[in-house]
Amino acid sequence: MTGERRALIIANGEYDNPGLSALRSPAADAEALADVLADRAVSEFDVQVVRDETAHVIAGRVEDLFADSAPDDVLLVHFSCHGLKSESGELFFAARNTRPERLASTAVPADFVQRCMRMSRSRSIVLLLDCCYGGAFSQGVAVRATGEANVLDAFPGGGFGGRGRAVITASNSIEYAFEGDQLADDHVRPSVFTSALVEGLRTGDADRDEDGWIALGELYDYLFDSVRERNPNQTPSRDIEMQGELYLARSRRRRIKPSPVPADLRAASEDPNMFTRLGAVTELRRRLTSDNLSVAIGAYEVLTAMAQTDIQHIAEAADRARREARVRAESEVIRFGEVVRGSCPVARVRLAGPPIARACHFASSHSWLRVTEDGDGAEIALELPEPGAFEGRITVTGPTGEAVVRVEGQVVAEPAPVPRPLPVPTPEPVPEPVPAAARSSKAEPFAVAASLLAFAAAVYLVPISFALSHSMEDFFEDGGWTVVPLVLFATAAGIAMLLPDTRRMVGPGTLCGLALLSAIPAGPALLVLTSGCLLAGAVCALIAVRRDRSFRLGLGKPRDGFAIAALVAGAGCAAGLVAEAIELTGYSSSRADEAAIHVVVSVVLLVGTLLGVLLRPAAFGVAFLGGVAAGGIVMVCVLFYAMPSSSSVTGAGWGIALGAVLSLAVVTGFAARKAKG
Repeated sequence: MTGERRALIIANGEYDNPGLSALRSPAADAEALADVLADRAVSEFDVQVVRDETAHVIAGRVEDLFADSAPDDVLLVHFSCHGLKSESGELFFAARNTRPERLASTAVPADFVQRCMRMSRSRSIVLLLDCCYGGAFSQGVAVRATGEANVLDAFPGGGFGGRGRAVITASNSIEYAFEGDQLADDHVRPSVFTSALVEGLRTGDADRDEDGWIALGELYDYLFDSVRERNPNQTPSRDIEMQGELYLARSRRRRIKPSPVPADLRAASEDPNMFTRLGAVTELRRRLTSDNLSVAIGAYEVLTAMAQTDIQHIAEAADRARREARVRAESEVIRFGEVVRGSCPVARVRLAGPPIARACHFASSHSWLRVTEDGDGAEIALELPEPGAFEGRITVTGPTGEAVVRVEGQVVAEPAPVPRPLPVPTPEPVPEPVPAAARSSKAEPFAVAASLLAFAAAVYLVPISFALSHSMEDFFEDGGWTVVPLVLFATAAGIAMLLPDTRRMVGPGTLCGLALLSAIPAGPALLVLTSGCLLAGAVCALIAVRRDRSFRLGLGKPRDGFAIAALVAGAGCAAGLVAEAIELTGYSSSRADEAAIHVVVSVVLLVGTLLGVLLRPAAFGVAFLGGVAAGGIVMVCVLFYAMPSSSSVTGAGWGIALGAVLSLAVVTGFAARKAKG
């Protein structure tokens, strides 16, 4: 029976004793490693994290893990902290309360961890040590450490029944020493070892033989090469006593074995008749697009042979066919533009071509360029702490070739604080314009659904407008004309949801703003279906936005004068509608319901205007504001038809509302022009 897979991650970066310098990396390392080990797509470990705890708490958790294990369990323990060597040469792991002159009582002895491992019933134990080591001496002793010390000596082999255990260390030498009770070198490095460990597991790069599994031996080889490449002065070491392979994680890097083409097709590809061979190229091209990757790679190999050995006419046809399956990204460059320091913008690399051309893995040129593979592409995230220009590359490798995507941009510092608060640009999750790699030539299904619902609302309104009237004169007298603006605006929103340049932010923003106002119950009961279509379309548009990982919606402060002007226009429209509601109530108490609708519209319009000003990215916010203005125009028209024809009702409030909502539309137009520029 398969046992459990349990992991204990111990991270200590903060220390009470001033002689132990703080480490920047353990907290982040613990979180990243816990995420990848707990990811069911990568591994299936039950992960526990112990962060900045005292020695007795850490010792208790270590003992519990090993004592409560079964023979088939796989146990993994990861230490990220200071490693200290006593005068007698014993190794200790520093805890939050560790005192360098009292290691025996305030630190976790390596010998204690070794004894727990020996007493465990588990036959598969992995210990990972990512520690900065130092030698601790008595107070007042100024002589530095006694030189190199083998960390693995603290974990001698033997005494492990069954399959055994493995110890892998980030470095096998004492790198720092104490002078008195202070570290002689207070240099604090971020963890190269753990970041390489996380990257190897998450991306599958540690799967050297591409069999779909990451074995312990493969993982060490990957760690050794990665750490040495990033820091030549650091050499990971290992001591492994295992019977057979121990697989720690799954990998997407499964090698595709070509499936032989049928014998008759193979014969046709080698037939003396050139037209027969040309027909074979056509069939091989069809097989090249198969969802069965083995079939596709088999066809690719035959086409490659024909392109290299056949006569020119046949070779060119074969080469054109196989180039359709080459590895290629939809964009060769991802331009992030200006990125505010501290933000973590993301973009997507989407692959084009048949399934065999998208069966690829991704590798980044720098550690700050994080790649997460998913489906037919990958998500690119930046983790750059310092301002300045940056440039990197993503290498995409597949069975039919390789492609390189450049990544460029510039990290800018946050605006400096000033004594008096002033409106400042709010950092956005992803700069605008959105990278070309984030655009897709294929429309998002929910965007298409939103467009169709908007069109349905517009089409439904046309017969309604004439159903309300028996003649052209009645069309204007009975209010049929009031739905015309909504027909136009709904059609425009539907078109924006389909166009490649507007379906990501402009279309969804416009449709959501329009639905916000147009869904208010007012006018004939037949309009309920129209409102339902618009609301359903807005929901689909928001789902499409949520599925687009190239940007995230958020809120920020008003950006410029256009935002203030929009708020003033929205407030003016709301004030006009409230004034008209008061006039209707004074005219007749039976008009209270209509007055209430005026108030509801005023409140919704004011809230929508405020939301449009605050929404980020700015393109979405401006589009939402445009939809609110359009919905406001529709509602003001509908409310005009509901006004009584009496000299006692002046309609002054309605006039103010109409002028203000038209002003809002004009302001939005100028803001959109500025955003586009």
